[in-house]
Amino acid sequence: MTALPIRSELAGRSGYGAPQLDVPVRLNTNENPYPPSAELVADIAAAVAVAAAVLNRYPDRDAIKLRDALARYLGHGLSAEHTWAANGSNEIIMQLLQVFGGPGRSALGFEPSYSMHPRIAETTATRWIAAGRASDFTLDPASAAEVVKAEEPDVVFLTSPNNPTGTAMPLAVAEAVCAVAPGMVVVDEAYAEFDRDPANTALTLLPRFGRLVVVRTMSKAFALAGARIGYLAADPAVVQAVQLVRMPYHLSAVSQAVALTALEHSAELLSTVAAIREERDKLVVSLRGMGLQAAESDTNFVLFGLFADRHAVWQSLLDRGVLIREAGPPQWLRATVGTAGENATFLNQLKNVLGGSESLAAE
Repeated sequence: MTALPIRSELAGRSGYGAPQLDVPVRLNTNENPYPPSAELVADIAAAVAVAAAVLNRYPDRDAIKLRDALARYLGHGLSAEHTWAANGSNEIIMQLLQVFGGPGRSALGFEPSYSMHPRIAETTATRWIAAGRASDFTLDPASAAEVVKAEEPDVVFLTSPNNPTGTAMPLAVAEAVCAVAPGMVVVDEAYAEFDRDPANTALTLLPRFGRLVVVRTMSKAFALAGARIGYLAADPAVVQAVQLVRMPYHLSAVSQAVALTALEHSAELLSTVAAIREERDKLVVSLRGMGLQAAESDTNFVLFGLFADRHAVWQSLLDRGVLIREAGPPQWLRATVGTAGENATFLNQLKNVLGGSESLAAE
């Protein structure tokens, strides 16, 4: 194989990617298990047909209609100038680190947390600082603020609810960190719609903190993982700064048309959230009933363990047609909340796996 002059910090690394396997029950990437209705599919097709008729022209590079619709969806007095959209929340995070991170700068996160935060930091040559969490995966406002004061990072990442633990973060943590952070504070709220408390959002803090950014996605609660739409809400100055690094016409006309149509159907799409929450809570109870630990979750997934050999459990489930995720701290696994039938299959097969080998469960 040809030797390439890859940057030293990237040499030997592999690209990010969860397994995409064709198995009966796929519970590994936190997707919404409910597909769009026939009516929504038809409306999306019609909107895409309109966009397709002018695909010889570049799309609206500022995505004004979409940003306005996103602002109306979020509420809190936001307008189009407070929002920005891109190809998934990962591109939003990359743009933020391109602007506010980079060589000679640092970003801090409280781990275990979203694995793409440090990976994107690395790709933007931003030094990553890994801070810790309590044993129950929570964050204490005073402790978090002390870490930020001591490290003085240029960017702080907070996640609520947190991936992969599912833990919701009290607003007091964001307030405490914003009060002492010397740079930007990014609150990743990819799973906000699944939070038990809808008011528990950093959007409420935006008027007070000009360096606060709230990141959201349409991949989870909106069931649009295939559309790749992520967005942020922040002070207009932040939105203008992000545009310094955006690629020209980065969000296609088709993507904008799909997202706008989905927002028009937001009530229908979000109607599945209650069912997913109910199934999530049942999963937690069932897993604990099997003698396992299951973290409190405000997301559409559950982190559970402990296992002496988590990979063996993962592989055994896969052999039985159930795909979950090796994520989080050692000895833990993560399962997306599926439909009632998918969850029942997962639990039954997990019982079979554990029953067949008592040595898999950690003491």
